[in-house]
Amino acid sequence: MGPSRPISPWIREFWGWTGATLFVLITLDLLTTIYAVAVVGIEHESNPVMAWLLSRSLVVLVGVHLLAVVLLAVLFYGLAELVRETPEPYRRGLKRAIEAFLGILLAIGLFVFANNLAVIVHGRSLL
Repeated sequence: MGPSRPISPWIREFWGWTGATLFVLITLDLLTTIYAVAVVGIEHESNPVMAWLLSRSLVVLVGVHLLAVVLLAVLFYGLAELVRETPEPYRRGLKRAIEAFLGILLAIGLFVFANNLAVIVHGRSLL
């Protein structure tokens, strides 16, 4: 093992936002989707992959979502390492691009969450 590198404030903040994004995209979506399906039925699930997963056992459903979390964590780890290895003149632009990517993912996750809540409360999608 080599010498440890100090953790920059940006990396610490990056992982905080990454955790929040994954929580919204995976956990909140999964929980509200399960509840929405209980309210309106699986035939109203518009995502064919999720509809297929919901027709499988809970172990398969949770296992696929855990696999997605692991794969996304590996992707984000790679992005964090890319920032560390990028020469200083280009690092700021790369950081902003990654922040925009995280922001878009978080916005998508929040919209999906809001859509699931609309299905639960009103019985119909926002789409």
